[in-house]
Amino acid sequence: MNFDVLIIGGGVAGMQCALVLGSAYQKPFAKDKKIGVIIHQRSSHLQNALFNNVLGLPPKTLGSNILIDGKKQLSTLYNNILLIENEKAITIDEISGGFNISTNKNIYSSKIVVLALNYSKPFTIDGLNDFVIPHQKANPEKDRIQLKNKDHYIKNGLFCCGTIAGHRSQFSIAAGSGAAVATDILTLWNKGNPTKVHDKI
Repeated sequence: MNFDVLIIGGGVAGMQCALVLGSAYQKPFAKDKKIGVIIHQRSSHLQNALFNNVLGLPPKTLGSNILIDGKKQLSTLYNNILLIENEKAITIDEISGGFNISTNKNIYSSKIVVLALNYSKPFTIDGLNDFVIPHQKANPEKDRIQLKNKDHYIKNGLFCCGTIAGHRSQFSIAAGSGAAVATDILTLWNKGNPTKVHDKI
């Protein structure tokens, strides 16, 4: 396997998921885990966002800057995370023990895949079409989609977070969703023991 976890999506939910997973690198159950992020960001709704209502972000923070700074934060803090740029996932195929993920340039394998895409149509990753349903919390006129899931869990080894998981398009909701999936994965790695990661002074 190339990865223990491959996150598809480089917006708020995907980067937050990666940050929490990466921050567990000193834990015995996580220290040797390989984490990747296909960080294609051109379709991220952050590109045009302006934030005044997010705790901890200065007023008038631009979403486009968060996209840039988020990548720097991931690559600077956690060298156990591989950022895969300028690639777009095309297909996901289930294999023994995980998944093969084909992009426009490469094929990767991963034990766990996290979908952290936005909720816009069309959904362009083959292999998951059976899970695509109308978004349950978006304005029906917007014609948004989500993946069928139960608390971010789609099926064994497959998770989703952010708006594609059925959440509303709100920065703090997306970040919390990504963090929730990361702690669920850490709990799996930690033999089912409920797990979270906090840095302390």
